[in-house]
Amino acid sequence: MMYKLLLICFLFFLSCSHLLLSSSFSFSNSTKICPHGQALALLQFKQSFSIDNSSSWLCDDNGGTTSYPKTEYWKEGSDCCSWDGVSCDLVTGHVIELDLNCSWLSGTTHSNSTLFRFPRLQRLNLAFNNFSGSSVLDGFGRFSSLTHLNLSESGFSGLISPEISHLSNLVSLDLSWNDYQEFPPHGFDSLVQNLTKLQKLHLGGISISSVFPNSLLNRSSLISLDLSECGLYGRFPDNDIHLPKLELLYLSGNSNLSGNFPRFSENNSLTDLSLSSTNFSGVLSGSMGNLKSLQTLYLSNCQFLGSIPTCLENLTQITSLSLGGNHFSGKIPNIFYNLRNLISLDLSGNNFSGQIPPSIGNLTNLYDLDFSHNQLEGAIPSPENENGFSSLSFVGLGYNLYNGTIPSWLYALPSLVELDFSDNKFTGHIGEFQFDSLEKIDLSMNELHGSIPTSIFELVNLSSLNLFSNNLSGVLETSKFEKLINLHDLDLSNNMLSLTMSSNSNFMLPNINSIDLSNNNISGILSWNVGKDTLSYLNLSYNFISGFEMLPWPSMRLLDLHFNLLQGQLPTLTNSMYFFSVSHNKLNEEISPLICKASSMVIFDLSHNNLSGMLPHCLGNFSKDLSVLNLRRNQFHGIIPQTFLNGNSIRTLDFNSNQLEGLVPRSLIICKELEVLDLGNNKINGTFPHWLGALPKLQVLVLRSNRFHGHIGFSKIISPFMSLRIIDLAHNDFEGDLPEMYFKSLKATMNIDEGNITREYIGEYHYQDSMMVTIKGLDLEFVKILNTFTTIDLSSNKFQGEIPECIGNLNSLRGLNLSHNDLRGHIPLSFRNLKMLESLDLSSNKLSGQIPQELTSLTFLSILNLSQNHLTGFIPQGNQFGTFGNDSYYKNTGLCGFPLSKRCTTDEIPYPSQETEAKFESGFDWKITLMGYGCGLVIGLSLGCLIFVSGKPEWIVWIIDKNIHKKIVRNKRSTRRRGARIS
Repeated sequence: MMYKLLLICFLFFLSCSHLLLSSSFSFSNSTKICPHGQALALLQFKQSFSIDNSSSWLCDDNGGTTSYPKTEYWKEGSDCCSWDGVSCDLVTGHVIELDLNCSWLSGTTHSNSTLFRFPRLQRLNLAFNNFSGSSVLDGFGRFSSLTHLNLSESGFSGLISPEISHLSNLVSLDLSWNDYQEFPPHGFDSLVQNLTKLQKLHLGGISISSVFPNSLLNRSSLISLDLSECGLYGRFPDNDIHLPKLELLYLSGNSNLSGNFPRFSENNSLTDLSLSSTNFSGVLSGSMGNLKSLQTLYLSNCQFLGSIPTCLENLTQITSLSLGGNHFSGKIPNIFYNLRNLISLDLSGNNFSGQIPPSIGNLTNLYDLDFSHNQLEGAIPSPENENGFSSLSFVGLGYNLYNGTIPSWLYALPSLVELDFSDNKFTGHIGEFQFDSLEKIDLSMNELHGSIPTSIFELVNLSSLNLFSNNLSGVLETSKFEKLINLHDLDLSNNMLSLTMSSNSNFMLPNINSIDLSNNNISGILSWNVGKDTLSYLNLSYNFISGFEMLPWPSMRLLDLHFNLLQGQLPTLTNSMYFFSVSHNKLNEEISPLICKASSMVIFDLSHNNLSGMLPHCLGNFSKDLSVLNLRRNQFHGIIPQTFLNGNSIRTLDFNSNQLEGLVPRSLIICKELEVLDLGNNKINGTFPHWLGALPKLQVLVLRSNRFHGHIGFSKIISPFMSLRIIDLAHNDFEGDLPEMYFKSLKATMNIDEGNITREYIGEYHYQDSMMVTIKGLDLEFVKILNTFTTIDLSSNKFQGEIPECIGNLNSLRGLNLSHNDLRGHIPLSFRNLKMLESLDLSSNKLSGQIPQELTSLTFLSILNLSQNHLTGFIPQGNQFGTFGNDSYYKNTGLCGFPLSKRCTTDEIPYPSQETEAKFESGFDWKITLMGYGCGLVIGLSLGCLIFVSGKPEWIVWIIDKNIHKKIVRNKRSTRRRGARIS
């Protein structure tokens, strides 16, 4: 009993002591104020920065901490321990914590800042401010008691002070996502080695340029590690990771960091893992099932392959799963029944095939669903009940193999914001949407037909509508767009829609930025006043528009009106416009000098009209960014503009088919970017402009059908025209020998390795060059010029002498036309080296001798014209030569053999070449071979006579020409449909 009483008394004494002690501390804290020097230092710190709410916009934008100017409430004469963001020691009153994140601070920190006068500071948070131009200074190393330092998202830049690695008490360090920060040499290694107490290390966006430090995986205290976009390289350790407290691991954005998927022990706490945009590879192992606490998994844009492991169904806590942009294949496993917490699912950009598993319908909390860019097909699973997918905001199934109609339940999703079903084979009509939450719709590149549903024009939040490349039809009244006040992008191109103007069609679509209605059935005069101050992109090409009531829009940058029925004068251009095309119309006025104000122009295409008059003098120098100037097929006269800007960007000058005269301006020599110069079909005179050989990028030179004259001669330029691969000097008055020096310099027509070259067209994303090529007397338009196409046309001049042997070195040549000159001598034996040659025309010269048998090795040769020469002997047989008709050899009275009716005598049978003789010396008997030739000759002549009687040579030629014509027409039609989209 006595012991119990003593125990009760003892407990009572302890309680009283505790109350007394608590009261004493409370009284002490309530009366203790911070030292005057520290309050003054804080006020000086406040005064060194300005207040700007935009400095902390990320806080409010991300929906996290609400930003406000904390230092605005710091007043002189009051206790600094009571100031917002300041905490003091309860005993000494010294400042031990500054939390100024999201405080609107703007300015630069300096080494003498009063911030560094708080030696007992334990926590410092300056995140989400704007200290642009500041660096992490040595002063931060003075905080020897610091345990938490957060300088993230605050505009720090430059080298990080090595003093940071001396803060050995740091538990949490966050320097992430500033401006161009980097560690000095070995600075990161020192930090990892010295800061052994770290639980949180966030260095995202800092240039480390190091291998991953293995020692970090031995820090059992580590809870959160973010080394995203740090320039890590090498291989991530393959050994098991035993970090029981680790909750977050971010290594994303280190493109040179490789490894397999990390193996974690069963005893782990990992909730967030990101390896996106790294070089991690291999298959996903079953050990992923150990990550039972995982909530977010980001593996997008890596090199993973194989199938998705079924163990993922064990990740029942996961909310975000991103596997997009890898090499996964096979069918998507039916593993989603237990993943009811999943909010975001991204499997896009892989090689998945088959159907989407039905368990997807079980994900009632799903917000984002992206299965685009795969090979999926079949039925699209519906939600498990009528309220399923009620939170679904984004559905992406574009670029797959789906067909049939779009599922009806998609039109009834109450929260749907973005729908992307582009590039499939969906058919049928577009249904009526039941809710107005949609902001983006992309149903482009399908086979949908019918009219655009009325409900789309009721979507007041809609910002982007892409229905291009379908079979939609009907009449669109402009008044239907009245409610789409938030629409920015509209693309209805490549359909069969027409447009009618409503009486109240003015001032619609006030926020529209881009409109593409190309390749439709729009006709008449447009008076649709939309996007008056915002419209910058308008493509109405391939329609039947005859005029406008409202042009231009002041913000217009791209205006494409080619292939319409426009008449009269050119539309007025804006100063900011960079693309303007009205080609293939019926414009018939002169170019206004106001064009000189379009100082931002890059592509300027007036081709295929009836424009006339003289060219404005400014046309060569009105824009330093001008890349393409195309005036082909008009009625311009006078001289070519003589002035071009130094440092200009001109890539294409096309003045073909006008009435221009005078000389080629020497100022072209400063156009160092020039690739295409087409002056054909004009009245330009003078001698050959040899100085053009100095242009390093010139690929196409067309001077045909002008009044050039004289010898081409020699050039003082070392290796002229090294990039030239298309040369057309036909139909002029050039004379003398063929320019052997230039042939030797045409490196772009020699030894092209087409297996290792990217086949593309001359031009750029908005515009491709075209040209005319003459084959067998027919002018064929190449609507695009492939970068492997090479041709030389020197026909219809007065060249004399022999054909240089060096032409045989141009072994990548596709076409060669030397016809209608005064050339003599033999066909060079070196022509056997022109293995890529498809067309050879040497007609209407005075060539003599035999046709080299070696030309039969030119297996790509489909067009041959040797007519009207003085060739003699046996026509070679074999390979392509069996396809050429009589007209290939017309008016060569000395030729014999198939396909001609004239038989060869024994004396006319060709002797073997030296190359052939070498083969026979190894064991062949020439007499036996001669007997074979004789038998073959008899049979060949018999067949030749039979074919000749039936008129087959002309039929063969007609077939070749018809196939070429079909190919060109098909290319034009394809360009009309596909080329109408200009982005």
